[in-house]
Amino acid sequence: MTAYTSSRQAKRAAYIPSIELLSGVLAGSVPAIARMISRAEGGYAEASDALAEIYRHTGKAHIVGITGVPGAGKSTLVSSLIKAFASDGYKVGVIAVDPSSPFSGGAILGDRVRMNDAAQSCQAFVRSMATRGHLGGLARSTLQAVDILDAAGYSPIIIETVGVGQDEVEVVTAAHTIVVLSAPGLGDDIQAIKAGILEIADIHAVSKCDKPEASATVSALKGMMALGTVKASAGWNPPVLPVSSVSGERIGDLKDGIGQHWAHLQESGELAERQRSMCRTRILGTARHLFQLKFNEDVEEMEKHIQAVVNRDVDPLVAAYRLLGWDSEARVA
Repeated sequence: MTAYTSSRQAKRAAYIPSIELLSGVLAGSVPAIARMISRAEGGYAEASDALAEIYRHTGKAHIVGITGVPGAGKSTLVSSLIKAFASDGYKVGVIAVDPSSPFSGGAILGDRVRMNDAAQSCQAFVRSMATRGHLGGLARSTLQAVDILDAAGYSPIIIETVGVGQDEVEVVTAAHTIVVLSAPGLGDDIQAIKAGILEIADIHAVSKCDKPEASATVSALKGMMALGTVKASAGWNPPVLPVSSVSGERIGDLKDGIGQHWAHLQESGELAERQRSMCRTRILGTARHLFQLKFNEDVEEMEKHIQAVVNRDVDPLVAAYRLLGWDSEARVA
């Protein structure tokens, strides 16, 4: 028996079924939480029952999305927020999503390196996840990881996106409170508006408030809001908060703003609406994923429809209807 074979057998013997990790997750055991997230991320079929049971214990955590253009300083801001919330006795969880390489599928996962000191000193749980090609600024298993932290008693749970671009604002349907971070001097105001980033914000944060350009960015954001370029939800006007993640200046204001928005959601009844929207998005997202898996496995059926479209025998819409087994004569554009 080779050493490699022996090692594989030892790993199999030490493998703990996901359902047996459940009690550890609910008790807040960090090793159990880490293992369960790994299984959710890996798409392990045997973890589905455990994840279903975990979901029944969720719905208590305040989920906060931190997004913005790449290079705005999101990871540094999250590190500061960990310290600020932990100092008030909160049990903070963080899911930091990093972009995957389009060639290797791997990711640097640098967020854990940046947040490591804050996480260790504050007993926060920080997990980096690769997008694995999933668009929208989040990984496919991000929300399952949030479920696990929610069931384990973490709140707030912060989701840091990869750094969104145009049409990559999925975090708005994954979190209760959206913080959009802008950096002064990047000249990205128009691009941010085009990408739809600014209009999803419940709170605007401007980093590097110690720099002279920060005040100009704050004024520009307030001006856009006054002109109606950035819409406010009923009963809530998104504040514009300058902060310095490095020095910690005014991080307390941002932490308080996040808490105030959570209270507003609960008092106004908007929380139920957001929860419903989040559930709808998860169902549709899961359906899309299952659809893709099904037809990736049935290669011959897919190839038949592809060839029909290549030959111009049918258009892509009819091919899609036939792939789904629907009546293409009753199609809608």
